[in-house]
Amino acid sequence: MRHVPVLLNEVLEGLNLSSNSKVIDCTLGDAGHSEAILEKIGSKGKLLGIDADPESLLRAKNNLYRYGKQVIFVRDNFTNLKNIVVENKFENATAILMDLGWSTPQFKERGRGFSFEGDEPLDMRYNGATGETAADILNDYSTADLIQIFKYFGEENLSVEIAKSIVATRKEKPFVTSGQLVETVLQVYRTKLKTDKQIPWVGGTHPATKVFQALRIAVNKELEVVRQALPQAIEALESGGRLAVITFHSLEDRIVKQYFVKNNNRILKIINKKPIIASDVEININPSSRSAKLRIIEKI
Repeated sequence: MRHVPVLLNEVLEGLNLSSNSKVIDCTLGDAGHSEAILEKIGSKGKLLGIDADPESLLRAKNNLYRYGKQVIFVRDNFTNLKNIVVENKFENATAILMDLGWSTPQFKERGRGFSFEGDEPLDMRYNGATGETAADILNDYSTADLIQIFKYFGEENLSVEIAKSIVATRKEKPFVTSGQLVETVLQVYRTKLKTDKQIPWVGGTHPATKVFQALRIAVNKELEVVRQALPQAIEALESGGRLAVITFHSLEDRIVKQYFVKNNNRILKIINKKPIIASDVEININPSSRSAKLRIIEKI
């Protein structure tokens, strides 16, 4: 299953591409945006595609194989954008895209516990190799630290109750799989609602959604990555070049908005004062686009 890129037409229009553009896709994923960008910029254009996930990079290479040497693939985190640009001689880019969402295949087909559907090892690392796993956090962090993660990164209303339940549960058996975490969260909700029945979520938000989001952000340090990457992206652009950022939750969007507003009319110019959101038509076709927000700036 290939991921459907969100706000595709809006991105293509907002980046103001031409037939010889040099474009950086900081979050290549399944290369849905990049494929459309390459079609737009033609045979004289070039694209630098970055992704920390080796499986995503392999899928992207398969999807873009026909473009040959027009595409440079880099396995890395875009928090290292400045070094990546220098090493690949890709300075003065025409346009840069950061799609901060993660594709359906990454969540459901990687076997790393990203999704609360199924029962997989609680890993959640995008690179699948280094750093703490979600299981490490659940089994080792204090109650206070877990509360902070769920409250700040997940905006979970039952952060205290869930954190305490996790700490109590791990004393009997350490957390290893996503199914264990889902059951723990559901039990907290059942207790809160004073029911022994399964919590219904068909047509609504699964009770574990915010906890899984919070852990994913904590494991991959997503917010810090965004903070570090934004100024590097501005530096990598040519004068008049554009940066488009797609966010999917309020924490990321707040960071992007604040950075853009702070530097507006100094080193950049905001193109759209209000974020661009998906149309009703797109949401009906691709429900995951409903939370997407697109902000675009131009380097002065």
